[in-house]
Amino acid sequence: MTDKNLGRREAAEIVRDVGGCIVGRTRLQKIAYLLELAGFGVGFRFEYRHFGPYCEELAEGMRAAQAFGLIEEEERPTEWGGFYSIYRSLPEVGEQIQDDRAVFASLAAQIGAITLELVATAAYLRDEVGYDDPWEETARLKPEKSEGRLDQAKDAYRKLLELETPTRLPEIV
Repeated sequence: MTDKNLGRREAAEIVRDVGGCIVGRTRLQKIAYLLELAGFGVGFRFEYRHFGPYCEELAEGMRAAQAFGLIEEEERPTEWGGFYSIYRSLPEVGEQIQDDRAVFASLAAQIGAITLELVATAAYLRDEVGYDDPWEETARLKPEKSEGRLDQAKDAYRKLLELETPTRLPEIV
């Protein structure tokens, strides 16, 4: 994708496919990354940032999706002084179709936000960077978040591995 507005429908469809609502920009990014990795994506390209895989094109697509009336975004303040977003799909993006992509997206969306960040980070470190033990590197990069959650992340990843996907997720568990 090269046109900034080209990704607006594809970005909005991610929200639709998880059931119509995603809480958090980070959660949106991680679900989208896992969809790409599993072969359900549309070509969003991710790079590694502080919170794991990130795609500026997806962020731009979400802004365009809101401007074109495909999703609505509600910003709410956090306890620490920042803001988080709640994305909701609007009827203009169409109804959710219960296919393998929606099942995968919905399961990913049910994973806790920090655990999902760990899952996506480990998958990225394995697939994009080639770490032999991406869980160990994830724990090194995110010690506060990994403490007590790494086993949950591994379990969540195993559940994603069990689903039918066009491209097999990398074996990292």
